[in-house]
Amino acid sequence: MISVIAPVFNEEENLPTLYARVAAAAATWGEEWELLIIDDGSRDRSFEVIRGLHEKDPHVRALRFSRNFGHQTAVSAGLSYASGDAVAVIDADLQDPPEIIKMFLDKWREGYDVVYAVRTHRKENAFKRAAYWTFYRLLAHLSTIQIPLDSGDFCVMSRRMVDALNALPERNRFVRGLRTWVGFRQIGVSYERAARAGGETKYTFAKLLRLAMDGIINFSYKPLQLASGLGFLVAVFSIVGIIVAIASKVFGFRILVGHSGEVPGWTSLMLAILFLGGVQLFSLGVLGEYIARIFDEVKQRPNFIVESFIGVSPGARSPEDQCR
Repeated sequence: MISVIAPVFNEEENLPTLYARVAAAAATWGEEWELLIIDDGSRDRSFEVIRGLHEKDPHVRALRFSRNFGHQTAVSAGLSYASGDAVAVIDADLQDPPEIIKMFLDKWREGYDVVYAVRTHRKENAFKRAAYWTFYRLLAHLSTIQIPLDSGDFCVMSRRMVDALNALPERNRFVRGLRTWVGFRQIGVSYERAARAGGETKYTFAKLLRLAMDGIINFSYKPLQLASGLGFLVAVFSIVGIIVAIASKVFGFRILVGHSGEVPGWTSLMLAILFLGGVQLFSLGVLGEYIARIFDEVKQRPNFIVESFIGVSPGARSPEDQCR
């Protein structure tokens, strides 16, 4: 049994093409299959289109969230309800081609628990390509684990990998990082990412920035260490400044001479205050990001609420089970 998970948010125009291409690809797999679509609170006709696809082909199954909970939460929900021996994750915009899932499944049959896609080329604009390139390398440098460069959520996972991910209780989920953290046998497959099939991207810059923050904060302590380092650096400069100030008083020399009408030392004092204030605010911001995630974890709320099911048993796996 092969499960294909597709998170969806306002993708009504792409859904028929997604189904057609997944169904055509599934004919080459030689296994029973399901297309599990997670409607992440869409405000267009996405769920009506999904219902029509299910009536046409029972291989199409779906969950509908009570509101928009986010892409990574939708992927996690799909993993918790997927019934396949192998589970593929794919975006509904068809930038990740369903046709190469067969290549992933061939590697899975060789014994790999994760076969992930490595993007060799993107069709986005230059700014987005540069931002993605920078993020993946920054994450690789900061992370405590070796997250593969240029690899997204597009992958095939074994049942034991999926079960291990479902057992992880955290709420601010960065699935590709969790996938690496779990371990097992993993291999990358290179591919060229296609352009979006239709419609507008739902991943705004703010959402991408939030995802990047989740990846860095969830898998790195270095931002905290950076804040500590800045504090130490400021302390060193402060000590040097005190020594210089005392020396200037004792030996009677002046380091800075003010301009006409200017109080001596005003410029250096203001620069010091602004610099120290900036360092303190930066450090508080870093601490706030970590504390906010602790706050989310201790509330023990479910990751998502399912409003409707299509072709999926509500009792198969509950959000409460996933969050324990």
